[in-house]
Amino acid sequence: MVSESPTGRQIVLRKGEQSAVVVELGGALRGYSVGGRPVLDGFSADERIVGGRGQVLVPWPNRIGGGRYRWNGEELRLPLTEPEKGNAIHGLLRWMSWQVVEEQEDRVLLGVTLWPQPGYPFHLHVRVEYTLEATGLAVAVVARNLGTGAAPYGVGQHPYLTVGTDLVDDAVLTLPARERLVVDDLGMPAAAEPVVGTPFDFRTPRAVGTQRLDTAFAELERDASGLAVVRLAHPSGSHGTDLWLGEGAEFVQVYTGDTLPEPARRRGIAVEPMSCPADAFRSRAGLVELEPGAEHVFRWGLRAWTERH
Repeated sequence: MVSESPTGRQIVLRKGEQSAVVVELGGALRGYSVGGRPVLDGFSADERIVGGRGQVLVPWPNRIGGGRYRWNGEELRLPLTEPEKGNAIHGLLRWMSWQVVEEQEDRVLLGVTLWPQPGYPFHLHVRVEYTLEATGLAVAVVARNLGTGAAPYGVGQHPYLTVGTDLVDDAVLTLPARERLVVDDLGMPAAAEPVVGTPFDFRTPRAVGTQRLDTAFAELERDASGLAVVRLAHPSGSHGTDLWLGEGAEFVQVYTGDTLPEPARRRGIAVEPMSCPADAFRSRAGLVELEPGAEHVFRWGLRAWTERH
């Protein structure tokens, strides 16, 4: 049976007041709500994915400048999927069909094979697992190298958070990062800069305001359990969402959606956990050298909360 949705099969997960929808196209997370309140600014079943919403970014998140990099002495060239800036963006799997491997009422596991191809002659199997736990949604992306040589590897995901405000301007952001990555006009990191004393310091909660963000943050501060937690709260303080970054998630990109088409512009704020920053295939910053037979694990998740008085 052929799906009528442009994103393929819609897989609905439920647990108590929680509901999530995962799609076949790219293994993407389409939506997540708790108690009927949307946590994600996602997309509907009859919409195409715009702005990377919910997509899994493998084998690199963000951009590779010029789509060119060297690996083991070989010059490799990727398709330029951001042609206006001459970059390769967000990996190779977000427009592929992922297969359901296991499915339960509150959990789904999808998988896909990344075959050797021009620009990325490496052989990976990737799976993504979404689980509704008592505390929220947990996501794990696991890649295994099926090839005979080490492969360059990075991973990220692209959820947009909302707390129900018309624009992200009114939402209150808390971001436990000590550094931001300064980029050039093509989006390539040029330097790391401490956030202290700059408009990019969100370690103390404050409204996003009119600030435009398409910024990668590093040196994440973690709690006793090893998690870095980004919080987006309603201006009233009544409710919000914590996005936690766990194993393998060393960087986070925050994007206020200023370049999106209306009506999506600044409607939600993308908080993107990443294993490495932009251009890691060339800079090697945070890059994983995935050895033959080895696996890389990447974990993040969402916890919606309500302030009870």
